[in-house]
Amino acid sequence: MEREPIKVIIVDDHPVVLQGFEYILQDAEGIRLVGKFADAASMRSYLREQTVDVVLLDINLPDSNGIDECAAIKGLHEAAVVIAISNINEYSIIQRMLHAGASGYFLKNASADEVISGIHTAVEGKAVFSEGIENVLWRHQTGDLPVITRREKEVLSLLAAGLNSVEIGEKIFISPLTVESHRRNLLQKFRANNVAALIHKATEMRYI
Repeated sequence: MEREPIKVIIVDDHPVVLQGFEYILQDAEGIRLVGKFADAASMRSYLREQTVDVVLLDINLPDSNGIDECAAIKGLHEAAVVIAISNINEYSIIQRMLHAGASGYFLKNASADEVISGIHTAVEGKAVFSEGIENVLWRHQTGDLPVITRREKEVLSLLAAGLNSVEIGEKIFISPLTVESHRRNLLQKFRANNVAALIHKATEMRYI
């Protein structure tokens, strides 16, 4: 007997995101996109009348937030699988979504393969995360987050603003040699080969 396709809805107030996920899912085997919504109210109205298997849910909606809506969806349909979709990769937000009942968390730049395989995996009862989110969770669990001093954070912010060692020294009243020492420490702590990589990693980890 052929298995019923997984019924999916997407909730996001950005048309480009809706179109992107629609494109990913339209020909995905075993998946049927049954609805797209730009706000929480229209999603709730739909779910009062219909059942779905998976909700791809944006965290920031014009009339609500994904954390509250995740709990509301589980209240309406306990069996529905909620997967957060967001550009936010902050550990505390990921955790709050999971505590609200989400089964996974995708970044909006997740690949088509990540989204499609993730939906199938989530329906089987497993937690699913796009690669960028797995990295955030792993770093937190292993404690692999750099510990930096207040002065190092100042230097990091000024490096990100494009200042050189002399300019940074003048701004925070230390010598350029001391700035260079802080810069070397930051490169080592973030395991970066150059300042561009340092700023990229620090931004990803939300130090900047």
